[in-house]
Amino acid sequence: MNPFENRNNALSGPATDVVPVTPNNAADLPHVAIGLYVEVAGTVSIVTVTGQTRSVGVADFAILPVGVRRVNATGTTATGIHALVLG
Repeated sequence: MNPFENRNNALSGPATDVVPVTPNNAADLPHVAIGLYVEVAGTVSIVTVTGQTRSVGVADFAILPVGVRRVNATGTTATGIHALVLG
């Protein structure tokens, strides 16, 4: 049985996929993320779904619950970043 089969995707989650992110100053993510999962602590420079650029310090194994359209290379020191997306 697949509990996602006849379910509408909700912004409150859960995500339907986790996609590795390569920070990039020019290209948006293929799908706007409903959040980020970060494996190794540092700073994440993002462009939010509303177009605002923000820098956020995160701990190891952090979940950042914000809509993200881009993860910038400049200013990002955290690694192991994954976008939580809806399919």
